Amino acid sequence: MAAPVDLELKKAFTELQVKMIDTQQKVKLADLQIDQLTRVQKHAKLTHAEITTLPDNTRLYEGVGRMFILQSKEEINNQLMDKQKTADEKIKELEQKKVYLERSVKEAEDNIREMLLSRRAQ
Repeated sequence: MAAPVDLELKKAFTELQVKMIDTQQKVKLADLQIDQLTRVQKHAKLTHAEITTLPDNTRLYEGVGRMFILQSKEEINNQLMDKQKTADEKIKELEQKKVYLERSVKEAEDNIREMLLSRRAQ
């Protein structure tokens, strides 16, 4: 009877190990994405701050590929604000995803601990 229990525990441990590795990779990816989005957000914020100090009649150009397009100050400000908002929303989504992933790993660990305790009690 010890052999089936050992195989079942071994299978559970390997599943947990695979899940932990997968989750750790996803958490690292989410962290990298959050870092990149915070940089985008900071860049947009600094650019917006610089543009607001310019007079209204200043000619502003937006870089598009290899060319520059003349844009109004208001349009560029709107684009920068949109960029900040979308980055902030994506950061919040990624934070929620990280919390979910960490919680799922913890639940899997708890399930295996319960399995071990129940096997020892038998």
